[in-house]
Amino acid sequence: MSAAPQIDPDGEILTRLEGTVFVIGLNRPAKLNGFTPKMLRELAAAYTAFEQSPEARVAVLYAEGRHFTAGLDLPKVAPFMGQKTLFVEPGQIDPLNNLPPLRTKPVIAAVQGITYTIGIELMLAADIVVASSDCRFSQLEVRRGIMATGGATIRMVERAGWGNAMRYLLTGDEFDVATALRLGFVQEVTEPGGQFDAAMRLAQSIAAQAPLAVNATLRNARLAIEEGPAAAVADFQPTQARLMATEDVKEGVASFIEKRVARFKGC
Repeated sequence: MSAAPQIDPDGEILTRLEGTVFVIGLNRPAKLNGFTPKMLRELAAAYTAFEQSPEARVAVLYAEGRHFTAGLDLPKVAPFMGQKTLFVEPGQIDPLNNLPPLRTKPVIAAVQGITYTIGIELMLAADIVVASSDCRFSQLEVRRGIMATGGATIRMVERAGWGNAMRYLLTGDEFDVATALRLGFVQEVTEPGGQFDAAMRLAQSIAAQAPLAVNATLRNARLAIEEGPAAAVADFQPTQARLMATEDVKEGVASFIEKRVARFKGC
């Protein structure tokens, strides 16, 4: 019997394509998937590969082991903190979705167990979050003398409102999955161990829709947040006009008339 493959002590990011779903995995379970510089570099490369893959329509971010991540491995990462980004090269996709070029395809995060600091920021940077009922969350940077710089100060306020966000950002207190669901940080809760399968089902459902329409929906919703409702409304007509000229719209109409499932090609 061959020996099990050894995991690099600095961890690794796993990737695979399952049909049209691009799967991205955190793999350092012995250290609670604590992020090292190596993992941060590989995560940016994985998100970039997803964005550039013509076959991939949706991504699922997950973690091996009992926990999603305990956050950054501070002794290894601290010397690099304070930079504009953590190991995202120019032209790469930022997994935290803060700096351009921004991804154009949807990401679903499947989280479990300990989900701290950058783990929260990665899931809030995703578009949908499925969480195991055993999740424990904490944005605890203030307890280490630093500030959350991956997007929590923005997205926690967007989702939960000022007071609810500050309740946890300023204390670093841990909160449970029921609180995360109530505050809008999580969209679906499963029994422990069920989060990945549930995320994959959602991903496959999204991947079955018209890719150009899915991407346009993401772009318009982001435009509303970043530039306001008026900018999103102004984008309605030109975007719809572009979509109406696609083969996918013809297929959508034909499938409706013929009472069958549409087969979209993204063109």
